[in-house]
Amino acid sequence: MKLDSVKKQELFSKHGAGKSKTDTGSPESQIALFTHRINSLTEHLKGHKKDFSTQQGLLNLVGQRKKLLGYLQKTNIDRYRSIIADLELRK
Repeated sequence: MKLDSVKKQELFSKHGAGKSKTDTGSPESQIALFTHRINSLTEHLKGHKKDFSTQQGLLNLVGQRKKLLGYLQKTNIDRYRSIIADLELRK
């Protein structure tokens, strides 16, 4: 599913570190965007099991999100914990 600019602005304002609609560079906003795309691709792959190019793209997104989470964990543990709780990434 294509993500329109209104939905992106909602994600950035909700999860961005600066809490502004144009805060696209903060790790929190990028993690939120990656999580939304990962969830969308996961739903797609449930119906199209042999779509290997989408599967590869999904694995790339998971890797990028993991790197950002690691960076955030090393630099600011409070922001890391808040984004994990907001997006419900850990159980």
